[in-house]
Amino acid sequence: MALDLNFQHRVKARLISIAHTVTLFIAMSIICIPGLWIVLNSFRPTVDIMAKPPVWIPRDLNLDNYYAMFGGAGEGGVPVLQYFTNSLIISVTSTLIALLIGMAGGYAFARYRFKGKNAIFIGLLLTRAVPGVALSLPLFIVMAKTGLIDTHIGLIMVYVAMNVPFTIWLIDGFFRQIPPDLAEAAEIDGCTRWQAFWKVEFPVAKAGVASAGIFAFLTSWNEYALASQLTRSTFSKTMPVGLRDFTSEFTINWGGMCALAVLMIIPALVLTFLVQKHLIAGLTFGGVKG
Repeated sequence: MALDLNFQHRVKARLISIAHTVTLFIAMSIICIPGLWIVLNSFRPTVDIMAKPPVWIPRDLNLDNYYAMFGGAGEGGVPVLQYFTNSLIISVTSTLIALLIGMAGGYAFARYRFKGKNAIFIGLLLTRAVPGVALSLPLFIVMAKTGLIDTHIGLIMVYVAMNVPFTIWLIDGFFRQIPPDLAEAAEIDGCTRWQAFWKVEFPVAKAGVASAGIFAFLTSWNEYALASQLTRSTFSKTMPVGLRDFTSEFTINWGGMCALAVLMIIPALVLTFLVQKHLIAGLTFGGVKG
């Protein structure tokens, strides 16, 4: 009797595991279909992309859209390398600055007591509640009066302001879960306050810093609404804004647009793959207590 119950329990657990796996597979398939469709369309001719009913199984795959984008098919091309360089400079610089400020701010909120601490923290979080589109006109006026329209510095400042509240909030949560006793013990052993932070506390919280960094980078890399208002020339446009180069008065080059979208996805995937260990650790940090 006991053997039958154990067998039934194992079968039930196995069925639940299979159902869970199948459900996750279906959910991930649905989520990945738009991305897969973009990748396929980047290799397909316009006739197949615009076909009605849709052509689900590609009949002809080629690199014409990529050749055209880089000026290899007699269509002049799009300055993809310049847009990529602009996006990389703006995203990396704004992310590094936001992380430095976020680490300082998050550590201060987690470790120190000062007047108005809660009010300031809530105020920072409330700035994230304002839609970016609502800020486009005020930012445009300010940037125009300061001469920062169509510059890297202007867009970097905007993205830093966008990312700092989030990085402070996220990093603050990680430092709060690190016992202050660790730093105090390091100071007793002869470390300065700065050394205790870098050698003891930061290594423990680096997974959270990596998580904040990847989210800040992706926010800057994919942002379109503000970049489209604050950039004008080839020397400042980012890749999301560069997608508009594939539109004209009467037509849209869907193949070229999908090809540029694929190029936009690649750096994000590579970065996520490189820091995935820290990202997963950061997202699960504090979820299990000893």
